[in-house]
Amino acid sequence: MNCVTLGSTGITVNQNGFGALPIQRVTKEEAVRLLRMALDGGMTYFDTARWYTDSEEKLGLAFKGLRGRLYIATKSGAKTGEQLRRDLETSLSLLQTDYIDVYQFHNPDFCPRPGDGTGLYEAMLEAKKSGKVRHIGITNHRLNIAEEAVESGLYETLQFPFSYLSGEQELSLIRHCHEKNMGFVAMKALSGGLISNARAACAFMGENPGVLPIWGIQREKELKEFLSFIKEPPAMDDDLRAVIEHDRSELVGDFCRGCGYCMPCPAGIEINNCARMSLMLRRAPSANWLTTEWQEKMAKIEGCLHCGKCMQHCPYGLHTPDLLAKNLEDYKRVLAGEVSVS
Repeated sequence: MNCVTLGSTGITVNQNGFGALPIQRVTKEEAVRLLRMALDGGMTYFDTARWYTDSEEKLGLAFKGLRGRLYIATKSGAKTGEQLRRDLETSLSLLQTDYIDVYQFHNPDFCPRPGDGTGLYEAMLEAKKSGKVRHIGITNHRLNIAEEAVESGLYETLQFPFSYLSGEQELSLIRHCHEKNMGFVAMKALSGGLISNARAACAFMGENPGVLPIWGIQREKELKEFLSFIKEPPAMDDDLRAVIEHDRSELVGDFCRGCGYCMPCPAGIEINNCARMSLMLRRAPSANWLTTEWQEKMAKIEGCLHCGKCMQHCPYGLHTPDLLAKNLEDYKRVLAGEVSVS
């Protein structure tokens, strides 16, 4: 079993965390069943957020009376100290707990610091002093803010996108975290669903021993696969390396990761899916993407205002209107039968 200790927090868990964003999409009963199955199977780190609609509530229902067996991380997207205090109380109530193991600033567009005028970090320190928060973390998609957070010495954990599609910049960030004794939590370890080989993804994480991936899980089949890796962690071999190299050749570069920070779109375009439709058509069953509903969604691209708002908010610096236009052109060719997909 591969284990990870999150820097100075002392939190040591299996290298398979549960990302609880997807359980928004299942019933409360199913979510509770999956969460308890995950805990019983050896997963002990569960990550959620205030922004994830009813995810916190579902964790609270699943783990009432079991709190000592697991670690809970959640997040606040608050802009002021007072908002953060309110978010924290809401999270504690929904999670049915009196403390959060890792409380994180949720993808801020700056690095919160004491005295910055927002009161955010002061409120976080207050919460830690009171015992409501045990460790202070930050999540981000922007490399410059992540690097600033690590260098600041103000945070105990960083959550940042990391998968086998990542490059030297992310690996350097991980090394920086290790140097500062800061825990590194990998979000989007399956790159928003574009990585379909969980065994390869898990084997890659095993080669990065200080990294804790949180897998987004909403189906029993997915969960069982990750739980099987706890007993028998996949070892990197030539076959898995071949899978990774193939995916890197196909996916590395300017593609939409589906993070959704470009949303909402003034023209009503579902950018986080429409801008990567070409990839999804080829990496997921096409029937899921060729319905009348999705044809209508893709058609909205023709109404793009070219206002630039999506580009201003894209943490990867993508030219989103161009990506949308290219994906729409490819989508039309698929519909017309000019291009076949599996």
